[in-house]
Amino acid sequence: MADIALSQSDADALLRMEKECVNNDAVAFPDLGGRIEVPLTSKDRRELFSLDINRKRIALTTGYQARGRQTIVLARLDFAAPHRNPDGAEVGIPHLHLYREGFGDRWAFPVPEGMLASPDDARQVLHDFMVYCAVVAFPNFTFGLFA
Repeated sequence: MADIALSQSDADALLRMEKECVNNDAVAFPDLGGRIEVPLTSKDRRELFSLDINRKRIALTTGYQARGRQTIVLARLDFAAPHRNPDGAEVGIPHLHLYREGFGDRWAFPVPEGMLASPDDARQVLHDFMVYCAVVAFPNFTFGLFA
């Protein structure tokens, strides 16, 4: 991660800012081992974001990440392995990384109660994460046989 200073209040505002897909083109949800970046923008088009979807072949996990200012991870949902925070505390699976001033995305938290309606359903997890990240106009995803 780039060492760019972003205040906590700015990061929180960016995360809560309403976002929409840059265009209505079809976006293929990645199969196992695939990765995509979907460009998002604020409703006023003044801020750019990226919704990154990464599916690793070995771990068979799905990770979602919303970035602001193109280099700063605002939120990331991980299903791969437990995470150890800078203070030594371990957070189980799944967990949610949130930007924390001075630490970037190195802090993880338990997924908030009720955030994920169905943690085993990749499509529902994607929907729930986008709602959490204030995406109000969803990308036009297409899903293949193994998505």
